[in-house]
Amino acid sequence: MISRRNIRVKVMQTLYNVTTLESELKPGEPQKILQNHFDQTRQLFVHLTYFLTEVCRYAETDAHQRAGKHLPTYEDLHVNTKLAGNKILWKLLEDSTFKDALIKLKPQQVINKEMVRRVYLHLDEAPEYRSYINKQGRETKEEKEILEFILDKMMLADENFTSYIEENFTNWEDDGEMVIQLLVNFLQKPGSADFKEMISGEKKEFAINLLKTVLDKSEYLQSLIIPKLKNWDPERIALLDMILMKMGVSEFLYFETIPPKVTINEYIDLAKEYSTPQSGQFVNGILDNIHKELVTQGKMQKVDYKKVQ
Repeated sequence: MISRRNIRVKVMQTLYNVTTLESELKPGEPQKILQNHFDQTRQLFVHLTYFLTEVCRYAETDAHQRAGKHLPTYEDLHVNTKLAGNKILWKLLEDSTFKDALIKLKPQQVINKEMVRRVYLHLDEAPEYRSYINKQGRETKEEKEILEFILDKMMLADENFTSYIEENFTNWEDDGEMVIQLLVNFLQKPGSADFKEMISGEKKEFAINLLKTVLDKSEYLQSLIIPKLKNWDPERIALLDMILMKMGVSEFLYFETIPPKVTINEYIDLAKEYSTPQSGQFVNGILDNIHKELVTQGKMQKVDYKKVQ
């Protein structure tokens, strides 16, 4: 579910955390830090999904509250609760992995209920919502479209909502786009997401191996990088740039299934996004030079780093 790009981001963040730790590194600590980054992604995914379900179910809460007024009007006594019975919504609520995630992560304990109410009341004023609840029957296409409308136009387009998410999830900027797509995919094809595990076994192995390779081979990787730093003091290079270059060279040497061109492009993009304005061009130049030299020297026969320890 998590993309290779997001995995690289989390390995990069873990290496940065490890490098800047003031205390001595404990055995297994890097892997625990990496797992924590993956757990944060899962928490964001579950929370965003749970928020959507709560907005939908608020139709019944609103109906109950309005009917309980001292002097309810006809409209108060006849609130349309069609949304709360949305077919896709209930497939989601009955998904075993989602139920399990709710039990373990408990988003219901931290969700902003006032924000849920405000999003629902805003929805209640939308012509698209009025059109949905006034139609008889339940067409699957319309059931999906109204949930996508709530997610896109009522939640993500609301600055108050996105501010709320940013305040509670520091990984929103890194994972937001991917998590939103996962949720949209689930709405299109219920059952397509696994709320218990955000990363496949194969991708998790890649993440752990990349992290361990950079840590175990750090001095060797640096010995390949430093000679290419013409007119650059290694001590003054941005820490993230050095981490990204070590990751890139690791992929050149030890990850057989990843084409070097893919590696270079990935780390150029990460450098542009996470480091300095000049980092993309800088990382590109260094990785390209190292790659050419490795090819010339016949050292691009990739092997598992464990085989050359």
